[in-house]
Amino acid sequence: MSADLATRYLGLELSSPVVASASPLTGDVETVRALVDAGAAAVVMPSLFEEEILQEELELTRALEAGAEHFSEAATYFPSVPELVNAADRYVACLAELKGAVAVPIVASLNADTRGGWVRHAGRLASAGADAIELNLYTVAADPERSGVEVEAELLGVVADVRRAVEVPLAVKLSPYFSSMAHMARQVVGAGADGLVLFNRFYQPDIDLEALDVVPRVELSSRWELRLPLRWIAILRPLLPDTSLAATSGIASGQDVAKAVAAGADVAMMTSAVLRHGPGHVSTVIGELRRWLDDHGYASVGQLRGSMSYAASADPSAFERANYRQVLHSWTSPGELSSPLPPPPS
Repeated sequence: MSADLATRYLGLELSSPVVASASPLTGDVETVRALVDAGAAAVVMPSLFEEEILQEELELTRALEAGAEHFSEAATYFPSVPELVNAADRYVACLAELKGAVAVPIVASLNADTRGGWVRHAGRLASAGADAIELNLYTVAADPERSGVEVEAELLGVVADVRRAVEVPLAVKLSPYFSSMAHMARQVVGAGADGLVLFNRFYQPDIDLEALDVVPRVELSSRWELRLPLRWIAILRPLLPDTSLAATSGIASGQDVAKAVAAGADVAMMTSAVLRHGPGHVSTVIGELRRWLDDHGYASVGQLRGSMSYAASADPSAFERANYRQVLHSWTSPGELSSPLPPPPS
């Protein structure tokens, strides 16, 4: 009998641990249908950015004030204004369309800039039918007057405010750059998060030397980037046994999904691999995962989950400082640096 791929994430029952994470593709209904047909067990929409909403409102205000000092002599001088639709309205409409098009859970993603914005927009997304909300805590702490304690307190306040405002499951997508990642993760869960998504990729700007301008540069993730979330999921799994954990960055194959689950992840999220190979790649990944589980004697992903976490590892130090020395000395050693996945428990 083939291995059972079913898993549970944010209290949602999923057919497999393979989730299509936020990307330009997950805001298009036809592409989402293709992702689900290929086997994606859930879909995370692209982030709704509060700045986009505010920018549209500012542009509208300027447009409406442009004729404020004029007086019409005819009823048609000022044309009738149709119903105004902003970025939030379009996002909610897209959410409703996706919910009507596919049967898998749809997770709305939110990146706000103000405490009130987080709460207001999260509440609207929950009311619009999102099965869960992912708070995309993407911020660069560049103000030298704000301490790390202040930055963390603000982020925790956001999570707590949103938790009080909505009843749907809440995931928080974190960056890996906290001084004490394990402590911060536990604090976020204590503030009300049902799950953690590890990690946010910080897209670094580049400099165009000819134009002497700062330009955006988007580079798709590589498989080696999975190592960072693997380490922290393995460490956090025994510390947060009741919290959903999602691995993201570097997921491109069924073996990558197996590694994430072995470390303790409930789901593995894919973006770059789908952008490279198209929605049908999800089917390839699920097939590879199923074959790997069958070939290695696992009856389910549940049997594999956490078998290589910090608590279960024969050498927990591999996830800590000792790994640094071993990696440096492994340069001349042939083969893979990582240990093979263990056999299933008897």
